[in-house]
Amino acid sequence: MTAPVPDRVLTRHALTGQWQSLALPLQDLEYGPELNGPGTLTGKLAPRLLSQNPTLIDPGTTLIYVEAAGQLQWGGLIWHLEMTGDVLELEAASWSSYLQKRRDLDGNYGGRGPYVNEDPCNVIRDIWTYAQSITDGNLGVVVDSTTSSAKVGTPAEPLKSLPWEKPVLGDAVDDLVSGDATPDYTCSVEWNGTTPKHRVRLGWPRLGARRTDITFSSGVNIIEEPPVNMAADEYAQVVIATGEGDGSAKPSEIAAIRNGRLRLEYLLDIPEVKGRDILASRAAAELTRRKNLGSVDQITIRDTSAAPFGSWQVGDDIYTRVHNAWTDYVGWRRITGWTMQPHATGGRRAVISLQPADSYQHGGVS
Repeated sequence: MTAPVPDRVLTRHALTGQWQSLALPLQDLEYGPELNGPGTLTGKLAPRLLSQNPTLIDPGTTLIYVEAAGQLQWGGLIWHLEMTGDVLELEAASWSSYLQKRRDLDGNYGGRGPYVNEDPCNVIRDIWTYAQSITDGNLGVVVDSTTSSAKVGTPAEPLKSLPWEKPVLGDAVDDLVSGDATPDYTCSVEWNGTTPKHRVRLGWPRLGARRTDITFSSGVNIIEEPPVNMAADEYAQVVIATGEGDGSAKPSEIAAIRNGRLRLEYLLDIPEVKGRDILASRAAAELTRRKNLGSVDQITIRDTSAAPFGSWQVGDDIYTRVHNAWTDYVGWRRITGWTMQPHATGGRRAVISLQPADSYQHGGVS
């Protein structure tokens, strides 16, 4: 049997594009994408390597990639180094993390807004265009051309970004994808010849698809007992979302169901949101997360024919069977991200984050 080719870690300067390392010897490597978030990478390095070549890693300016079998699997920005004894720990996050370090200094994303009945996909593209139009701010991120039938901003309450508030661009994107009927995004990377292509994938009505060709099952590819969460302190059938303002001027929207259980409420305060349409969407999404008591939210799997690594993507619904002393769970779960662990004891494995899939529409794989 041919030994598997180990993952290769590469680093590159964010502005010049110059390669800094084509084989960074990271140990305890873990990486993966995330639904509506950047996804993360962590690893460990001998500090002497950095002391011998101080330009090898420069947090905030160094890009990092993982390649496996000739394909780029993950890409992002190194944000944090921590040296303790003879170990250096590294943390990175993918492209959308950069927008958390950028603000709208000009208002309405350089005059591209305000927005009335606008597709949030277009607003997301405008935010990225604005961020990358500023000197030394171009990461080379390409946002998909996906369009949606969702709308943000109304004639009475246009969607605005005010220059004197200098809002964080990443928060603005989060608001556009946090509802129950809003687009999804995830960050990805691929080779374009010999150059990495940085991509933000947009999905409407969602990323991923309901998969009938692969499964996650105890005794087949689930290799550890997953935690089963039953916490009433996180449960609610009523979600009240409140926005910007004080007193009677503070807008609020409520999402609620009745299900024969004692009424429990949760307050979702979002002080940066003004529009009631966004508040209603955020309340509905929060209710979806909180209305189920007892769930399987994380599993660890090995590579098998039941769900080969690389066969699933962020957003997919996978039929999941978990049988142990605590639960007999069978149902559809949606993949919200995963962490690949190529150096795990016993061989490569993936830790997959899941959430209920019932409330989602089902489209094709994008």
